[in-house]
Amino acid sequence: MSELLELSARALSGKLAAREVSAEELMRATLARVEAVNGSVNAVVALRDGDALLAEARAADAGERRGWLHGVPVAVKDLVAVAGVVSSSGSPVYRDFVPEKDDLLAARLRAAGAIVIGKTNVPEFGLGSHSYNPVYGVTRNPYDPSRSAGGSSGGAAAALSMRMVCVADGSDMMGSLRNPAGWNNVYGHRPTHGLVPGEPAGEMFLHPLSTLGPMARCPSDMAALLEVLAGPDPRQPSGAVFEAGDLAVDVRGRRIGWLGDWGGAWPMEPGVLDLAESALDVFRDLGCTVEAVEPPFPAEDLWEAWIALRSWAVAGKQGALMDDPATRDLLKPALVWEIERGRALPNAEILAASALRSDWYRTAARMFGDFEAVVMPSAQVWPFPAEWDWPKEIAGQTMDTYHRWMECVVPVSLIGLPCTALPAGFGAAGLPGGIQLAGPRGSDRALLQLAEAYHGATDWPGRVPPPL
Repeated sequence: MSELLELSARALSGKLAAREVSAEELMRATLARVEAVNGSVNAVVALRDGDALLAEARAADAGERRGWLHGVPVAVKDLVAVAGVVSSSGSPVYRDFVPEKDDLLAARLRAAGAIVIGKTNVPEFGLGSHSYNPVYGVTRNPYDPSRSAGGSSGGAAAALSMRMVCVADGSDMMGSLRNPAGWNNVYGHRPTHGLVPGEPAGEMFLHPLSTLGPMARCPSDMAALLEVLAGPDPRQPSGAVFEAGDLAVDVRGRRIGWLGDWGGAWPMEPGVLDLAESALDVFRDLGCTVEAVEPPFPAEDLWEAWIALRSWAVAGKQGALMDDPATRDLLKPALVWEIERGRALPNAEILAASALRSDWYRTAARMFGDFEAVVMPSAQVWPFPAEWDWPKEIAGQTMDTYHRWMECVVPVSLIGLPCTALPAGFGAAGLPGGIQLAGPRGSDRALLQLAEAYHGATDWPGRVPPPL
């Protein structure tokens, strides 16, 4: 494997800027790596023509630097429209859709100098934490290809783990940056809601549940990418400036709460909590104070509020596809279920769900008066067989929806908290797992500082997948 592809994104950027490495050399190494390993995981899809990419790399070498990503190959999550590249969202509806212009996220990556090589695989329309779809198939786990890479940013996380890219974009509604980070032994960051703007199209006020965000193999790369993705957009109400700064600070004395399985409310596969608790020992060794926290809010109330607001949001965004006879039969059953459920909800139930969300926000604010961050596992199960649709039960408890097995991400998603997903090592079967480190709104840099200190003490991504 090319030593270039082991470097961090910021280190690569420095070498490109100093002309110690050319963008063409880096692109050749990237294309060779994709050819060598992508077949085993199916992470990168809609790969662009190699000659065209090499021509873009040569143009980058000849041109002025546009930003810190100048000449760096990236693959964009397949929920984002990229001009000239098939952007399917994993759905047969858009199997042949080639946009004429970039979505805002892709435009910002290109403005910073990145070269888009293709897309990263997703579940159909991003629904579900397992990246499989009828267009490209399933993305497999780099540490055990018989297992899932998670989702919906599963393709992005697997591509990072396999050194096909050095940074990646993702998105997170219900753990889509957090579950795949843990399962692929990399980092993901769900920003404070409103920090990274979405696409300025359609309704922009009623559904503050999902956000775009960065992934990488180290927190400093992730912070640098967040700086590119964040920032105001005059066409929409979200977006704020983020400055990465220096993450290397002394974290001694910081207070961290351990929420575990929310007082037993969330079933967990054996070993998941043990792995998470071992990660807490790292923070203790770094001088942080770690204390167990009693469940601050009823788990069932959080869940009921979540599924009401989620179904309502999905129905509003994708409902037209179900109304169209030409596309209805192409939709996955989970999407049809969400749309039908969302449309059946009375206004009073939506208001009640939002009132519960508001109660939880106020409760969480009090909790963060005692702790600067709280920790939970990033998933309730280990990576499951890639052929499954989703886990139907955990520890003997039946899952009553296609996403109940990811209930542990709901407290963060429901109120738009920032949350960094950290790799936590490997279980008895050799499968990776992770934790999520959540803080109050606006604490993104503080969380990334904690993550940077943790990374310096562990460097779990340095344990490469077996094929490498």
